Amino acid sequence: MAKEQGRKVIASNRRARHDYAVIDTYEAGVVLVGTEVKSLRDGKASLADAFATVDDGEVFLRGLHIAEYGWGSWTNHEPRRTRKLLLHRGEIEKLIGKTKESGLSLVPLSMYFSDGKVKVELALARGKKAYDKRQTIAKRDADRDISRAMGRALKGRYN
Repeated sequence: MAKEQGRKVIASNRRARHDYAVIDTYEAGVVLVGTEVKSLRDGKASLADAFATVDDGEVFLRGLHIAEYGWGSWTNHEPRRTRKLLLHRGEIEKLIGKTKESGLSLVPLSMYFSDGKVKVELALARGKKAYDKRQTIAKRDADRDISRAMGRALKGRYN
């Protein structure tokens, strides 16, 4: 079988960009067992409640749900087990320093296959307040109205 090329998204956390202001992003590998990879190839993962923590100099992904593999036997995995993330030592040290600051957390944005290996895009983020969310929505609506008006003007309709 030919080796996979490129990037294939398995799951994304669309809510994360709404609830958090992303400061920095990191790409991390994930330590998985065989049935987890097979289940991910079927696209059965959810990042909805997932978050990452730094414990004893290692980064762990918690709350990630990977459904049990349908054809698995007694070797099947636990769907919500804690999974270790693979990062460079320098990145982990930086994350330890940043997460000690108040209000910063590690949130997974997406999970994908990159050249056949499972990767997680991890964001160092600060939680948004309700008024920040309203401002973001208002700005997005204004941008949408502007682009519609520009499209009409380019087509010759000025209404």
